[in-house]
Formats: sequence, structure tokens, C-alpha cells
Amino acid sequence: MAPAAKIKFGTDGWRGIIAEDYTFANVRRVAAAVADSIRAKRRSSRGVVVGYDARFQSDRFALAAAEVLAAHTIPVALADRPTPTPALSYAVIARRAAGAIVITASHNPYYWNGFKLKAPEGCSVSLRLTRDIERRIPRKWPPDSPPRRRKPAPIETVDLVTPYLKDLETFIDFDKIRASGLRFVADAMHGAGRHCLGRLFERHGIPHREIRNDLNPLFPGINPEPIDPHVEALRQAVVKSGYDAGFALDGDGDRIGAMDRRGGFVDSHKVFSLLFRHLYEGRGLQGEVVKGFASTTLIDKLAAKYGLRLHVTPIGFKYISDIILERDVLIGGEESGGITVKGRPPERDGVLCSLLLAEMMAHHGKGLEELIAEFDREFGEHHYQRVDLRIGLDKARKVASLVQNGKLNQVAGLKVTGTDTLDGVKLWFGPSTWLLVRPSGTEDLLRLYAEAPTKEQLGSILEEMKKFTRKHA
Repeated sequence: MAPAAKIKFGTDGWRGIIAEDYTFANVRRVAAAVADSIRAKRRSSRGVVVGYDARFQSDRFALAAAEVLAAHTIPVALADRPTPTPALSYAVIARRAAGAIVITASHNPYYWNGFKLKAPEGCSVSLRLTRDIERRIPRKWPPDSPPRRRKPAPIETVDLVTPYLKDLETFIDFDKIRASGLRFVADAMHGAGRHCLGRLFERHGIPHREIRNDLNPLFPGINPEPIDPHVEALRQAVVKSGYDAGFALDGDGDRIGAMDRRGGFVDSHKVFSLLFRHLYEGRGLQGEVVKGFASTTLIDKLAAKYGLRLHVTPIGFKYISDIILERDVLIGGEESGGITVKGRPPERDGVLCSLLLAEMMAHHGKGLEELIAEFDREFGEHHYQRVDLRIGLDKARKVASLVQNGKLNQVAGLKVTGTDTLDGVKLWFGPSTWLLVRPSGTEDLLRLYAEAPTKEQLGSILEEMKKFTRKHA
């Protein structure tokens, strides 16, 4: 038998196309490597949490992984339903488990699935551990040297959602939200975060409506990513019925997008900035700040205003988590909507961020659009957009290399004033205007990120970069 395809972990775990490279045999191969790594570190008695999202056959892939762990005498707590990733991160900590496996492809299209790993601290595993697991993956399944026959460890099917929601109740001021009379729309985007916000709003008497909370692994008409155009249903639900805000969760519930009462989309950068200010000014908390390389310069301006130390990391929340574990961090976030805050597990959490936005609105007695307008008046407007070009990784790397080697010295009439290659190639056109060109770590894409003070300038920067890509790819 020919050896199976090589499995490579990207920015956040391994992802593949269902039935092409994402198969039961390959899931079992990766699970065997995880089991081997855990046993090598003598942590098998602590057990592993295994969860999954709402994608096609995610529950069966999760069971396959659980059975491999059990065969290696590692006890498993297996989720009894699609479960948001932050609930699994919480479960790892609460159960003092050796880690977690999460079967999810997050925001990818419906025909993808994935395999995330969580460390004992509830965060993404380190790059060193990722590489250790990769080298342990057997060449084929079944492997040439299966584990010695022992009595399998137990697989316990458990509710991992309810304990997580109960813990969130101790962190959020639901009384203040209820007293404000604010009304919200919760959009699960057919993902694993279904009913989480609805259950909490219902329990605390907060008026709300849930949309797209049914299980539909085709994610009809959208990718489960809380950005335009996939949030149009949320926009319509908020505006037509006069709700005060809407919150959208991605496919595994660890990222957020928001909508103001006028139907204006509140991107992840503004969410990050709003929560940063709320924690510092509204809750009176202190600490350092961590942001990903593709995040807004508004965070820099807020950190400077408050006199807080700012760390900038490569793209991937694991880099943010690494700093959170070592430092006293107030908030950490990335451009894709993954954010966590002081006092919570060091992992992104879309449910938590939605509730904090609701608390912030109640605290100020203002809508999201009013709070953003205050930022614009103080710091100037910040407009951001990400464009994904599906050109294949080889072409994406070629374009990024050309940019890094100085092929562009101006874009849309703006002269390049600096270059940063922390992760991809970022071209600066002044203190707050920039373009980042970066091959994706999880898909065959070239990602373009840009920020500018006007929508017109932002559009011009991205359009010129797209033309450059078409010419040179």
C-alpha cells in the first residue's frame, strides 16, 4: 500500500477537503500522533476532551479520533452535540485535561473540515508541540506498529456547553443588560454556537431573536464567517425589526462580527477597539495588549493613550496565547474576529465578546454606531478590508516575494514609507495606512489586508494590488 498523503498543520491546526484528504483514515492518523505525544509526556491519565462543530459528519470524525485515543488508554470526554471551541477550551481547564481535539474547519466553506488542538491551558498548542505531533503521524492507517493491545480507556459522552455558559454568567453583568431594555439578534450562522447566546439572553430576560440556528452543514449561500457578504441575513433581521444590535458567530463560535442598529457592519477591528476601551475605562482593568500583525492601528493609538504596553505577533492566535500565558494581558485579538480578555481562558471567544459588547452598550447607554463615532472624532476614521484571491499557494508566494523585493514602491499614488515582514509583507504609507500581502496558512489563497482613513483610498489600494497580482501571478 502506498503511503498516505503528508499532513501539514497550518495557522490553526490541519484542514482539508472532506473525502479528498480529510478522511477517516487521516483523522485517525493525526489522533494517533496526538495520543503518542500525550503518552510520551506521561499525561495520558488526565484524559482528553474531544468536540466537534456542525459540519458534515463532524460527530463521526470526532468519535473516530476518540476511539483512537481510547485505544491508547487515554480517557476521553466526548461532546454530546456540536460545541463551540471556547466551550472546549474552558472544559480542558475545568477538567484539568491533557488537552483537546476539536473537529472543525472554523469559517471555511462547507466542503472543508479540520482538526484543532488545545493545550492544557485551554489555548492553541505551541508551534513546537505542533511540529512534534506532525513528526509522529504514522505513514498510513492502520499503522505498521499499532498500539499494544490493552483494555481501551473509557469514552464518556458529556454536555460541555452548559458548564461553559454557567461560567460566563459569573463574568457578565446581565442585570445591567436587562435593565437597559436593549434588544439583540443572535446569528449562529448554522454553526456550533447555536443557542448559546439565546440561552443566556432567555435565562436573564433579555429581549432577543435567534437566526440561522438550525443545523445545516451546507451553510446555504454563505461561508460561516462573520463578515460581509455572509452577514446580510443578520443585517436584515436587525434593521427590519428595530433591534439595537446583532452578533454573529463563526462556524465554531470563537470569532465575532457585529451589526449596529442602522445595519452598519462592525468589523473585528472596531469590536477589538470597543472592548479594549470598555475593559479599561468601563471596568477599570489594567494590563498589556496583544494584537495580530493584520490588526488595526487604532489599537496602537488606544494603547498609547492609556500608557499600556503593546505586543504585535505573527498571524495566528497561538502567538497571542503565548504572550497571554507569560504576561499580565488585558486583551488580545486578531483581525479575523478572535479576541479574549483578562480573566478568561487564553483563547478567542465569540460568545464572550458578544456579551461584552451588550454589556458595554448598556453601560454607556449608547448604540455601537454612536460609540464608533466617538472613536472617529478622537482618532480619525479607520476603514479596513480583507480580500482573498484564490490563485494557489505557489502563485501567492511568488506575488508576496515580488512585493518583498521592492517591486512596488507606491500603490494608488501613495509612496511606500516602510516595510515590515513579520508575517507576509506589510507596506506602510504613513502612520495609519497600510497594505499587507500574505499567503494563507490554511487555504490556497493570497490574502490582501489594508487599512486607510477613507473608503475611497482603501478601495484604490486593494484594486491596484489586485491588478498587480493578476499581472504577475
